[in-house]
Amino acid sequence: MPSCRSSTSRTYEVEVITEQSAAKLRKGELIELELDTLRADDVLVKKAESLPNVTIIKQAMTTEVLGDGNKVIGLKYKDRRTDETHVLDVAGIFVQIGLVPNSEWLKDTLELTERGEIVIDGHGATSMPGVFAAGDVTHTPYKQIIISMGSGATAALGAFDHLIRN
Repeated sequence: MPSCRSSTSRTYEVEVITEQSAAKLRKGELIELELDTLRADDVLVKKAESLPNVTIIKQAMTTEVLGDGNKVIGLKYKDRRTDETHVLDVAGIFVQIGLVPNSEWLKDTLELTERGEIVIDGHGATSMPGVFAAGDVTHTPYKQIIISMGSGATAALGAFDHLIRN
């Protein structure tokens, strides 16, 4: 999987579309999921676990996406508990990126949550005067691009206000 440097390190969850689930998907039904762990609200996890057309494979590490030169045809993964390798025949995949804050270097400088997120106020100010933060690395509850964009605008305005007052 690709890697990048940013304020968050990335973990990947893969949603797998099998030939059978592709037909079901056209009917609006859910498809199989391949995840390391389920990181969602309990109500959503319970719903996914209750669906007869969803298989959840935990402790799986995707090792390869297989293709025929034109399209995805398979997914290879390793079971982290047994080290066994498995191959699923699939018609497609959806890669979902989960976020873990890359804020370890700030632990002795700024107030962080137990998950390592930077604590900010409503203006994007951190626990250190004059330092502002925004986006997925903060304790903002929803990690979405549009939320991060708004958070960035808020922090910029907060920083501007701080500079003109100090």
